Amino acid sequence: MGKRVAVVLAGCGVYDGSEIHESSAVLVHLSREGAQAEVYAPDVDQMHVVDHVKGQPTQEKRNVLVESARIARGNIKDLAKLDVKGMDALIIPGGFGVAKNLSTWATQGKNCIISKEVEDVLKAFHTAKKPIGLCCISPVLAAKIFPGCELTVGHDTECEKWPYAKTAETMKELGCKHVNKHVTEIHVDVKNKLVTTSAFMCNAPIHDIYDGIGEMVKEVVRLA
Repeated sequence: MGKRVAVVLAGCGVYDGSEIHESSAVLVHLSREGAQAEVYAPDVDQMHVVDHVKGQPTQEKRNVLVESARIARGNIKDLAKLDVKGMDALIIPGGFGVAKNLSTWATQGKNCIISKEVEDVLKAFHTAKKPIGLCCISPVLAAKIFPGCELTVGHDTECEKWPYAKTAETMKELGCKHVNKHVTEIHVDVKNKLVTTSAFMCNAPIHDIYDGIGEMVKEVVRLA
């Protein structure tokens, strides 16, 4: 039997949910590594719904679990039912939904609150010494929960290639060690079994982002 990996989603769409390309890349690479992905999402309302053509919030209401089911092709479970004992590893793709629906990072930065369900799951995998893979903005969850951990969200100096580099500075303020890495690279915090890569935090070709996520997935499966 292949390794069983829980993949936690935060909706569907970069601006208000999970980043679709990142989520798909995680699932493809898990399949390639012979791992069995089990997809979960919290059964809660999204913070808001964004029109992805205009980039503006709308008056719609949507549910995180229902929207995440689009990416999972309907094969998804409520995060409340995730049993860490039956899993070998955890991966959380990025997208603004991580900062809006799984936490309040989008509005409060380092003073954010992590959703209790999400925090409980992360702590359970960490306590069980099972690897956790995080990409794009999702490393901020670990930065908030595991003080002193080592992470990457790419680079810490803002430029055209790294438009979200200030995130790294905020994570440092939480007491984390941020390690600069290229988009195709990963950082492994051996002590905490955290594997991180920058993905769309970098303004890079999509195949580079796909490759970086592949390295993250490969290492998570290896550590499991």
